[in-house]
Amino acid sequence: MKTVALVGLGARGLHTYAPYAKLHPEEMKIVAVADVVPERVTLAAKEYGVPEKMCFSSAEEFFAEERLADAVFISTQDRQHVTHALMALEKGYDILLEKPISHSLEECYALKKKVTEKNKLVVVCHVLRYTTFYKTIKQAIDSGDIGDIVSIQAIENVGYWHAAHSFVRGNWRNSEETSPMILQKCCHDFDIYGWLIGKKCIGVSSFGSLSYFKKENAPEGAADRCLSCKYVNSCPYSAKLIYLDNETGFYAGNTDWPVNVVMEEPTEEGIIAALQTGDYGRCVFASDNNVVDHQVCNLLFEDGVTVNFTMCSFTSEMSRYCKIMGTKGEIIADQTSNLVTVSVFGKEPVVYDINQLATDLSGHGGGDNAMLTEFFECLNNDQVDALTTIENSVQSHEIALACEKSRLSCGAYIALDDLRK
Repeated sequence: MKTVALVGLGARGLHTYAPYAKLHPEEMKIVAVADVVPERVTLAAKEYGVPEKMCFSSAEEFFAEERLADAVFISTQDRQHVTHALMALEKGYDILLEKPISHSLEECYALKKKVTEKNKLVVVCHVLRYTTFYKTIKQAIDSGDIGDIVSIQAIENVGYWHAAHSFVRGNWRNSEETSPMILQKCCHDFDIYGWLIGKKCIGVSSFGSLSYFKKENAPEGAADRCLSCKYVNSCPYSAKLIYLDNETGFYAGNTDWPVNVVMEEPTEEGIIAALQTGDYGRCVFASDNNVVDHQVCNLLFEDGVTVNFTMCSFTSEMSRYCKIMGTKGEIIADQTSNLVTVSVFGKEPVVYDINQLATDLSGHGGGDNAMLTEFFECLNNDQVDALTTIENSVQSHEIALACEKSRLSCGAYIALDDLRK
């Protein structure tokens, strides 16, 4: 069993990674917690039996102590990741690091260099690689049945209410404070397609904008807060519908994400109070958001392999889709149906039903728990290599930040070697 300290107790740290200690107590024990929100520290300590002396009011307070655990899970805000990871490395911790690594390539490279110097394990939370869905695709590609990959079309359906929750009202609404949306949301996608292709990205071009979630698109007479607005029961982005009435809400029996982001231990009265005064009750047309709500990216890999990737907020489903076209066949993979169809030219298609193949479809299609299982395998066995080390993760950040640079330059071609320099 390995001991773990949780630094950052938001949706990922407290509600996604921490529960693994209950699923697999033989592998993981939480011995210390740190967060700037006292209520989260209290909740985590109570839930996992952490003594008061091992509860800290900030990452900085925690890292001021000598090493207190075998590993640390860093799930603080985007722009704090590298600072906290460097502190952890100096103390001798192995690290599970929430993505993105950083909004800055210079910081990414600096952390990568420090990891090499310290010879510690740093796994970046690119959980898609660990899913049965994408592993099935990878196996089909590596079998050679569809020949060499020529081109990929891919889309990330963000989901209209997820966009409103995370990228209009939520923590990632303003790139000046966190990260561009194409990095925060889609470094997952750039990581997975780079992994599937197995080649280096050469250059990108990109277009996108914040087209809808802005003041001029507010319905006539709309209020700045949902609960006092005449459209409270008709606007699809209504906070009342998302957090209370719909299947995503409290009245449907949901006390997990996104409801527990509004209130740690949700109650009807508490949610209503939070929506009356907090960020999550604001009109989507009256927030301080500046990140895009849609973006299209064209990626050029070695040997002329191309990827056309679209990220869009205006979808009913939260899912990913891709069509992988090879010289001898194609793969169509749809997370909405959870089917992967492999069609070799001239032969009957073979359909893989991930619903039947996977033993765990929780969090990111089972990727969250599978990543943690491998993390502990790596800690216990030096011969096991992690899928998403920092060395493997940096290219996804290069692609995302190059796409953002291109978008801001009206779609100009950005050579990644120039960016790397």
